[in-house]
Amino acid sequence: MVDTAAAEPQAPPVQRRPEQRAAPSQGTRVRPTERPAPAPAPARASAPVLEAPTETHPTATLIGSVQRAMRLLESVATHEHGAPAKQLARETGLALPTAYHLLRTLVFEGYLRRDKGLFFLGEAAERLGSSGARQKRRSTVVDALAHWRDTIGVPVYYAVYRDGEIEVMCISDTPANPAVQEWADFRETGHAHAVGQCLLSQLDEQDRRDHLERHPVQAVTPYTVRDSHALLRRLDRMRRMELVVERQEYALGTVCAAVPITIGATAATLAISLPSNQADRLLIAAQQLQAEVGRLLGSLAISISI
Repeated sequence: MVDTAAAEPQAPPVQRRPEQRAAPSQGTRVRPTERPAPAPAPARASAPVLEAPTETHPTATLIGSVQRAMRLLESVATHEHGAPAKQLARETGLALPTAYHLLRTLVFEGYLRRDKGLFFLGEAAERLGSSGARQKRRSTVVDALAHWRDTIGVPVYYAVYRDGEIEVMCISDTPANPAVQEWADFRETGHAHAVGQCLLSQLDEQDRRDHLERHPVQAVTPYTVRDSHALLRRLDRMRRMELVVERQEYALGTVCAAVPITIGATAATLAISLPSNQADRLLIAAQQLQAEVGRLLGSLAISISI
């Protein structure tokens, strides 16, 4: 350890007055007054030497038992009619006792089930699979909406009619082209906005009346349809798969258009909105969206129930 304390000061040499100094004897050589040697400077602490961090191998933190269990799950998934432990151990390159131990654990946790000595995927694994499929379908729709948003330059909405209710599933917008603020519940005001009117137009008369009994028509803006009879007449006049246009019926200063999509028994729609001062763009943008949907209808068909 380096001592960095200051050196103790030394007393200066005593100087005699001239009359007190002894006269040098003859032949004596006079030496200059001696001065104290300066204190040595404290030694500097050496800079610490930084060692390069040891690189961790990519597989250093992997857990082998988890890897082996995942290989067993993958192997079981390839056998529709199940497989015995010996076959699974052979396919995964595991010792039979290790395979038995992992298989029993996976059965206990619900990822596998055993029936007559054969192993099958369990409910827990099936839930993982279905969740992954839903995520993939949702990703397909989200990517499509973002593409249309950027291509057409408008916010895009995706909604479905499910279990008697209007559900807005995805909205894709940008700060430059923001979506309409949901200031009144979309489910309760389906009569007022293009999304709701488009979905209701795809239902039969009984389902429409049932919806309006649960969510009666009410004024949202001065432009909202007056009553359920007027709305039903409007919906009856619509041709199948016709564009639905709404001007300031849900939000003042906003116009909307919706494209109907019917796949199987599911009613769905894609919609756009614009500020009312850009109302002249609405039909052109909606027709462009309709053409884009037609090109991607195949991928949307498998992604409709996200």
